[in-house]
Amino acid sequence: MKFKSLLAKPFASIVHSKIKKEMFRAVEDQEHILEELIKTGRKTEFGAEHKLEAVNNYDEFKQAIPIRDYEQYKPYIERIKQGKQNVLWKGQPIYLAKTSGTTSGVKYIPISKDSISNHIDTARNALLNYMGETGNSRFADGKMIFLSGSPELERVGGIPTGRLSGIVNHHIPRYLRTNQLPSYETNCIEDWETKLDKIVEETIHQDMTLISGIPPWVQMYFDRLMERTDGKRIREIFKNFDVMVYGGVNFEPYRAKLMASIGAPIHTIETFPASEGFFAFQDSQEQEGLLLNTNSGIYYEFVPAGEIFNENPTRLSLKDVQVGVNYALIINNNAGLWGYNIGDTIKFISTNPYKILVTGRIKHFISAFGEHVIGEEVEFSLMKAAQEENLHITEFTVAPMVQTNGELPYHEWFVEFENMPANLEAFARKVDENMRAKNIYYDDLLSGNILQPLKIRPVRRQGFIDYMKSVGKLGGQNKVPRLSNDRKLADELAHYLQ
Repeated sequence: MKFKSLLAKPFASIVHSKIKKEMFRAVEDQEHILEELIKTGRKTEFGAEHKLEAVNNYDEFKQAIPIRDYEQYKPYIERIKQGKQNVLWKGQPIYLAKTSGTTSGVKYIPISKDSISNHIDTARNALLNYMGETGNSRFADGKMIFLSGSPELERVGGIPTGRLSGIVNHHIPRYLRTNQLPSYETNCIEDWETKLDKIVEETIHQDMTLISGIPPWVQMYFDRLMERTDGKRIREIFKNFDVMVYGGVNFEPYRAKLMASIGAPIHTIETFPASEGFFAFQDSQEQEGLLLNTNSGIYYEFVPAGEIFNENPTRLSLKDVQVGVNYALIINNNAGLWGYNIGDTIKFISTNPYKILVTGRIKHFISAFGEHVIGEEVEFSLMKAAQEENLHITEFTVAPMVQTNGELPYHEWFVEFENMPANLEAFARKVDENMRAKNIYYDDLLSGNILQPLKIRPVRRQGFIDYMKSVGKLGGQNKVPRLSNDRKLADELAHYLQ
């Protein structure tokens, strides 16, 4: 055992024990956080406008603070960008995290002096908790790669601004800098394919022990490595690689191909980070789900997903959630986001401790006929069928086909296969059967001859990559939507079929 892994072990044990204790006092921690948020919020423009001075409990808080998305927050963000103080939180943000929105264009998410630790400490704790649980600290002695955005920051209203992953790059502890790859210069390259080639060049002869990133972009990195080494599996190239950290999308659609590329069993750590906060992480290699991060400056609310667009939806605090219900996640945090709808949906698989699964995006659904199909359902249905036939799926998305020249409408699935099914129609029937079992509304629509069974359109190899490149969204934190309720993406993908 080398020096860094030796030093990390006792610290990991302390963090692991602390997390285990905190998970069982989550409700108390949440109540305390709400009190502190209200206390500070009273001194802000937002707090004055919403009369936080008169708010003393959660019921009063719900009455005072409406649920908002970014579009409704824009006027406050614009004031911050103009240099105003004490708008949403005390003082000014120390960063603005720049992220792409599907409806709002570029979004600027405030990160305060108080909230930056949520991003940094939670990432650290996810790794230390893993060390504490498994006893594996070997990766601390090798090289680690974090596939991320550029760390170069611009200034907006005098505030350093950039991608969250680039901001976080500035806070990597000094003792890990010597382990970190790629180099700062390579990380600053904007063009993803140029950057990827440089990353391969810098890492291919290194002792890589931990690799972190969004699964589809990690797969691209693996593909390039294998091309450069005449098809060697990743564990043949990096013999000590044994931990992969990922987040941003559901891992399951990518698991089979990634694991085949790696060529040996490794541990994986799932995380749930966003520009608005680091919400949860996988706390166990033995149990399913992500532990909700309940003591890190964020007060959570939960709205049944079917009510999120209602004028007065049901709003629940942590103590009132139920296992198995699909909730829209609402956050209030110590950067000044209040009643903020982050756009993600989750469900609890346990309330003792509070553990979740991320089920999709509120805006990523199909309900052209009232079926309200969500990401979790399409991912499950496709992966179940693929596993039964030993197929590897590279990427996929689903959209409704309404205008069908006289035939019944249907859901159109654009799927890039690593290996094609022997009988595509039979495979599509399996996926359709899985969908009918998963979503009763979809089943009713087929039974009532309102929809016909789904159809699969095979996308050519690297078709999704070529599409993402064509719209300037290749690499970084960009992801292919699982579902769309319109045809914009589907009509573009029609140019990339086999």
